Amino acid sequence: MKKLVVLFPGIGYTCDKPLLYYADDLAANAGYERLKVSYILPGDHKIRGNLEKMEEAFRTLYARAKECLADVDWSQYEEVIFVSKSIGTIIASAYAKTLGDVPIRHVLYTPLKYTFEQKPKNAIGFFGMADNWSPSEEVLPLAKELDIPMYLYEGANHSLETGDTLKDLDTLKDVMEKTKRFLI
Repeated sequence: MKKLVVLFPGIGYTCDKPLLYYADDLAANAGYERLKVSYILPGDHKIRGNLEKMEEAFRTLYARAKECLADVDWSQYEEVIFVSKSIGTIIASAYAKTLGDVPIRHVLYTPLKYTFEQKPKNAIGFFGMADNWSPSEEVLPLAKELDIPMYLYEGANHSLETGDTLKDLDTLKDVMEKTKRFLI
């Protein structure tokens, strides 16, 4: 059975950062082929709270993701999982809608409220309760509406970090254990 994991990073949260790096490693160990979407947002990255800049960032990064994935023969895979972070959760969810009958599951690391407008299916999410990009009172009801289980981390920010290194390592381990169970 051929399986594929596609990683969709955030703007400043690349595939070399802990959540995506270890998810990629778990996927490799579980026998998945892996593909990392690569995009860079040119110019000013200060988009939080600015809907116009957020929409522009989405359009730019989505177009780049489409280029990265243009040659993938989706029909050869029996299982496809999109692992995404922050704005990548919006891009992955929007892109999944274009693939029709391809059975896609999602791992959503710190999804933004706009992710849920794309109505991702077969998903799990991870969310820091001190996330300054997406207030929990906006994100959690949207996830619940779509029956997406959300794992919550008290005091954790948009990178699922608290500033306490040992606590952050415990969080990372918990996230990866749950991600691994979702992968296999």
